[in-house]
Amino acid sequence: MTTSDELDGLVRVAAFQFLETQVMIHGEVLPWSVLTSGFTYNGTRVPLIGASGIWKPAVLDLPISIATAPPTVGKPAPYDDEISDDNLLLYRYRGESSAIADNVRLRETFRQGRPLIYFHGVAKGRYHPYWPVLIREDHPTELHVAVDIGATTLAGRGGGDLGTAEGLIEKSYARRLTLQRLHQDAFRERVLKAYRHSCGICSLKHVELLDAAHILPDADPRSQPVVENGMSLCKIHHAAFDRQILGVRPDHVIEIRADILDEVDGPMLRHGLQENHGQRLILPRKHDEQPNPLFLEERYELFRRAS
Repeated sequence: MTTSDELDGLVRVAAFQFLETQVMIHGEVLPWSVLTSGFTYNGTRVPLIGASGIWKPAVLDLPISIATAPPTVGKPAPYDDEISDDNLLLYRYRGESSAIADNVRLRETFRQGRPLIYFHGVAKGRYHPYWPVLIREDHPTELHVAVDIGATTLAGRGGGDLGTAEGLIEKSYARRLTLQRLHQDAFRERVLKAYRHSCGICSLKHVELLDAAHILPDADPRSQPVVENGMSLCKIHHAAFDRQILGVRPDHVIEIRADILDEVDGPMLRHGLQENHGQRLILPRKHDEQPNPLFLEERYELFRRAS
């Protein structure tokens, strides 16, 4: 007979496998309907998200997920000031007491070392899942837990000595990476929505094959995750744009680098790149969501130099 602990582990593994499949189908951002429907385990439905940010399906004794609500237009993102110096997400308890049932269960999840799913809301009804995540610290007097969402960093994981200048720089960089990662989820969602979930060059509509390309390169300190600094491009055209094979003039005309135009290869080169030379970028309907012409001009200059 399966014990409660064994059942807990089996359901969590099944949940992670379900998410892997759904991401393959829908892309990295999943709709609320998929998450609330969840999956079936031994005849029992297991929703992965619900009305409470700390979510426990009926089949389990402890929470399986925590969620951050999508940002509201005109207001700061709810996680902006909630990444600790140790690169952990500070996730607030429900309400104003550590004794609330959801909070008690969350703390027990930490005590038992159970993995969770973190759902980061990027737009209304749209969530980016991170799994497995672990609660590293519990701070009941401050009414929050500290959650490791798996940012790629050495800080705190055998990296530099955090007491040295090098270690402090690494901590700062790790924190910035985590915030950037969270912001990029929302950036992609907003850009793809503005471009009607299609590539601005070839009109491909498979969301799982679309990226939000930055006009000002990521490395540029002025590059911000705002729609006017983005274009919805399929993965082929995004890669070509990033590598200066494809450029977009300030008047939205697409250009292909001269040596690529002269190259003779198969149908992908001919139809995927060369035939787009001289075509116009398909723009968002709203003027304020269209590419910033100053950004395009600066990026086009980089392309022109490469040509």
